[in-house]
Amino acid sequence: MSDLIKVIEDEYSAVKGSFPAFGSGDTVNVHVKIKEGNKERIQQFQGTVMQRKNPGTNGETFTVRKIASGIAVERIFPLISPNIDKIEVLRKGKVRRARLFYLRGRKGKAARIKEKL
Repeated sequence: MSDLIKVIEDEYSAVKGSFPAFGSGDTVNVHVKIKEGNKERIQQFQGTVMQRKNPGTNGETFTVRKIASGIAVERIFPLISPNIDKIEVLRKGKVRRARLFYLRGRKGKAARIKEKL
């Protein structure tokens, strides 16, 4: 039984290596496959990475936050998922924390993150 789990984990670890390196504070563009009826399209979700949970495992997830029409939207994505087409890193953020939950209490210019040069 453990051999079967190992085979599946090895198969998905190849998928994990295809994504670029990113961390909390980075601005990413996640291309997500959306199914509507029998049609499938790709929708982009662009925002700031707030955290990465369980790094290095097959259950790794990351949370992306964006402001849409003045309303904050947070979305949690599993890193290994057939619904994620690709991840683009747009900006590298200069942060000193692994989890950026303090951004929830900030608006506008106060919620900006400096860019790593």
